[in-house]
Amino acid sequence: MGRPTDSPKTNNYRIRMTDEELLKLEKCCEQTGLSKADVIRLGIDKVYMEVNGKR
Repeated sequence: MGRPTDSPKTNNYRIRMTDEELLKLEKCCEQTGLSKADVIRLGIDKVYMEVNGKR
């Protein structure tokens, strides 16, 4: 059991990606210092804001 949190991450999801997509993800991680999971979460938030008309 990990540290207590207000936002537990109990859901898992597996994705398949091309070599190019993986390289892009790894470059984003290197440049930002974020984990792959954090970069993916930020991408989800960005697309969510765009589809809801909030920028």
